[in-house]
Amino acid sequence: MNLPPFQQEFVLHFGEMGSRWGINRTVGQIYALLFLTERPLNAEEITDLLGFSRSNVSMGLKELQAWKLVRLKHFPGDRREYFTTPGDLWEIVRTLVEERKRREIDPTLSKLRELQLSDEIGEADAYARGRIEELSELIELLTGWYDDMNRLETQRLVQLLSLGAKVQEFVAKAGKVLPMTRKRAPGSAEPDPAAEDG
Repeated sequence: MNLPPFQQEFVLHFGEMGSRWGINRTVGQIYALLFLTERPLNAEEITDLLGFSRSNVSMGLKELQAWKLVRLKHFPGDRREYFTTPGDLWEIVRTLVEERKRREIDPTLSKLRELQLSDEIGEADAYARGRIEELSELIELLTGWYDDMNRLETQRLVQLLSLGAKVQEFVAKAGKVLPMTRKRAPGSAEPDPAAEDG
């Protein structure tokens, strides 16, 4: 690897973490290199800097493009393709979360909905059906929250995240003033107004 030690340490670590996030080490290291580099790089430069084969770099770049995590650039008079990452960290995070949702959460939610509409549910499936409904409701609640957060401008989202536990305090206080409209979880007891006043 032809990188300064500081950058090399980050690239190696990112490769290790990438394998835990569902991308292979090579793809993680390519992304880390592009993330740290001020100017766009072409495949030959990436190959030289990381010491990977040209075919591994090409496959890694294709995977990163499929994830929408790198941008393709061309320069006048140069036929080579150059690659870079978005400059805005929030754009990277939003893209990564959206792609993971599309690839992992959405298919699961579709399967849960399909199971709930199945004609093959018998009496022996009553408990299983209830659990599937609970899981479906939870995922729909979380994806609805994600959709709401994703519509926020980045500045507003940062402000909201910066509030941290203060949001919980606000919700608790608002709950005493405003009627709660959320659905109760199956099997949960009615809230006790006397307990809330205490």
